[in-house]
Amino acid sequence: MRRLMTALALAGAVGLGLSGCAAPGGSDGDLTDDWARVGEPEIFSPKAEACHAADFSETVYLSSYLPVDCPTSHRLETVHVGAFTGAAANAAAPPARDSPDFGRAYSECDGKAREFLGADWRTGRLWLGVATPSPQGWTGGARWFRCDVTELSNVEDEGDTVTRTGTLKGTLRAPGPLHLGCYAATLTRTGNIDRMPKVDCGQRHNSEFTGVWRAPGALKYPSAERDWAVFYDGCYQVAARYVEVPRSSIRFRTGIMALPGGPEDWQAGNRGVRCYLWISDGRFTRSLKGAGTGGLPMRTG
Repeated sequence: MRRLMTALALAGAVGLGLSGCAAPGGSDGDLTDDWARVGEPEIFSPKAEACHAADFSETVYLSSYLPVDCPTSHRLETVHVGAFTGAAANAAAPPARDSPDFGRAYSECDGKAREFLGADWRTGRLWLGVATPSPQGWTGGARWFRCDVTELSNVEDEGDTVTRTGTLKGTLRAPGPLHLGCYAATLTRTGNIDRMPKVDCGQRHNSEFTGVWRAPGALKYPSAERDWAVFYDGCYQVAARYVEVPRSSIRFRTGIMALPGGPEDWQAGNRGVRCYLWISDGRFTRSLKGAGTGGLPMRTG
């Protein structure tokens, strides 16, 4: 990061004769003591609740810091700016993305994003990123981290960043277009989920978002089929609460989909897993939220 500094230079030498010369009128003979003291250079820090036309970047440079008014077109919004402290602040570089210090920054951003949006950002078509100062900025004393949220076209099919107008503040407090809902999922020939186009819950669908399961911090990102068991267990618990059926029978009523963030998000500290009901032969035309045992009966096949 570059810092703007004011440089003061005396370009030439001014000499006074050593014999018989008096100070000019109105002068005390000292040409330097009347200069105003130059203040300490300020360290650049980004502002919270600011929007940006550029896409998210893990590293923020002063030269590319160009916030825009949120009512105008933008692709990113800063919801909070925090600060590294302790050993992290004394390090020679920002914390690595897989470090405990970065994980604590991510956790703070996660909580602040919830406050800003009105609910967990994972309940909407949103993504959270944590950015840090450039190497030059860190060397110059910057110790902040920036919490950025961006809207996606969808979160199930690797959606693109959306160019939007208007702040995201409070947009998840009440049901709205950003919230996840019901889906008409399709399968590949091998039985894996192919696509998940969103549909109105009043239309025929076979899948529905039920909430977020918070995985334990020490849990590893799944890399083999057996690793998914704990994720399914967690999402079944979320689904049971959502539909209001006994946890003991939820597995006999529906399948489940568990969608953690990507490996890089997991490494950074994202332990929120999106959970969805999945019934391959579903013909539901209403939301199953609070439907109970009558709305989600036991499967016979």
